[in-house]
Amino acid sequence: MLKIGNINIKNPVVLAPMAGVCNSAFRLTVKEFGAGLVCAEMVSDKGIVFKNEKTMNMLYIDEREKPLSLQIFGGEKETLVEAAKFVEQNTNADIIDINMGCPVPKITKCDAGAKWLLDPNKIYEMVSAVVDAVKKPVTVKMRMGWDEDHIFAVENAKAVERAGGQAVSLHGRTRVQMYEGKANWNIIREVKQAVNIPIIGNGDVQTPQDAKRMLDETGCDGVMIGRAALGNPWMIYRTVQYLQTGVLMDEPSVREKIDVCILHLDRLIALKNEHIAVKEMRKHTAWYLKGIRGNAKVRNAINECHTRDELVSLLNNLVTEVEEKQKNVRAG
Repeated sequence: MLKIGNINIKNPVVLAPMAGVCNSAFRLTVKEFGAGLVCAEMVSDKGIVFKNEKTMNMLYIDEREKPLSLQIFGGEKETLVEAAKFVEQNTNADIIDINMGCPVPKITKCDAGAKWLLDPNKIYEMVSAVVDAVKKPVTVKMRMGWDEDHIFAVENAKAVERAGGQAVSLHGRTRVQMYEGKANWNIIREVKQAVNIPIIGNGDVQTPQDAKRMLDETGCDGVMIGRAALGNPWMIYRTVQYLQTGVLMDEPSVREKIDVCILHLDRLIALKNEHIAVKEMRKHTAWYLKGIRGNAKVRNAINECHTRDELVSLLNNLVTEVEEKQKNVRAG
């Protein structure tokens, strides 16, 4: 079991806070596949302070998702503290996470996200200000460094711990690497050995076996899964099962994949409305269809869809086609 502050998390498998993806519809779906903790996509502190409508909508949490970590980002202490207080008082999030890993120029230009990685003193100052302002556990998600010449992961994690942070999620890539190249797991081990708070490893966990290897090789307390869960919540379920029993469960059938894709779509419609949900679901559907033979034609047609019925009909037709082919192969 993983414990962050006073929050008990039933297993060490954590869904990463992916921007543009981790809204309540996706998080709940992943939660139902057994994730110990799900993390909401990052929310702007200024968006919260100025009550921006889109930002306010991003704060919605379904009780069934809990325990949940809600992530905020910002470059100024005052607004970050104010946003953290608002999250504590007005949402049912269990943990407040601070983003120190986002590599996107739009974010780093505002002195937010990965920009903090260059200055352990700023990390200490910002995290301690938030910790002092709220009662909920405060955690940090960060990368190992800005670039190869500025890897301060150990100093930065120590600053978080000293400031009263309750856990660190560490992505084993630099800001310059973005999502390219190989994640460095050695740095995760170094950080784990340097601090006493839980460390959640992140980067290049593509299979349940990778998750076990990360836990074994680095000694980290939890494993954060991001892109491998896109269109594939079975990755979460299979990882939890593998870590608990050593048994590798089967991959889902095409029918199972499509059923969950439709469930995800319906949740997104309930969250946002049909027009927005169908549009947003196009990228998710492409992820769900990955690995299904003959999906290219369907993907193109889905990009032209505007209603739930059109989308569901295309998906069901694909399943029928695939199942027919399988039947013919067995019969032949």
